[in-house]
Amino acid sequence: MAVTGAAGNIGSVVREALRREAARLILVDRVPLQPEAGNEVVHTVDLRDAAAVESALAGADRVLHLGGIPDEAPLPDLLEANVLGTHHVLEAARRAGIERVVLASSNRVTGCYPAGQHTGPREPVRPDGLYGVSKAAVEALGRMYADKFGLSVVCLRIGSFEHAPAEPRHLATWLSPRDAVGYVRAALTAPSSTRFATVYAVSANTRRFWELPDPTVLGYSPVDDAEPHAGDIPGADLPADPAAPQAGPYALPEFTLQHLGP
Repeated sequence: MAVTGAAGNIGSVVREALRREAARLILVDRVPLQPEAGNEVVHTVDLRDAAAVESALAGADRVLHLGGIPDEAPLPDLLEANVLGTHHVLEAARRAGIERVVLASSNRVTGCYPAGQHTGPREPVRPDGLYGVSKAAVEALGRMYADKFGLSVVCLRIGSFEHAPAEPRHLATWLSPRDAVGYVRAALTAPSSTRFATVYAVSANTRRFWELPDPTVLGYSPVDDAEPHAGDIPGADLPADPAAPQAGPYALPEFTLQHLGP
């Protein structure tokens, strides 16, 4: 099993869980890592280097691809890190005959839908910015590799990954560390008959506006809910605007304009 972006926030959490289950855990990041267990193998790799990616993933049977730029940035940077990097991971998987690739997508591919609309993965994408556009392209690459080359791909549209919700929007979008591990484990071990799937990776929040996964598509039901934290969040008792975008401030023009140059 291999994890790209293993030094990141989610990568660090799932690394600890997966190394207890994997005979061999390959950890890939552009940040140097040190093995913390006898079954860990680490590689310092820039995902833009196709040959280095293929070499690092050699011997893996499944890949969790978390690597890339995790937020709004200039489009050329996002295309290189997120889209080209994902292409190199998928191409390495195709060439090596890797059974399953799990791609970290984002809720931000549909961030411009209104908060009052319960949204599922069958809805057309409505990215809230350039980052969301890059993740929509990541999903499209996964779909193509599944349809054209028979690769088994699961895309996780990750919610707001935090140890605890910290703002009103998180009451709908929170993904707890425990549920993040649960989604990842389920995506990595879904039946081989799963050729392609896209699901929202979000905790079972009372106020959520995304569909939880169909059990026939992904066998995981989240267990955490942001609602018990509402009393600790200023503004949580204010009524939400159902017409406001799900992405909140990420959907504002100013959030992207700063990355478009003068």
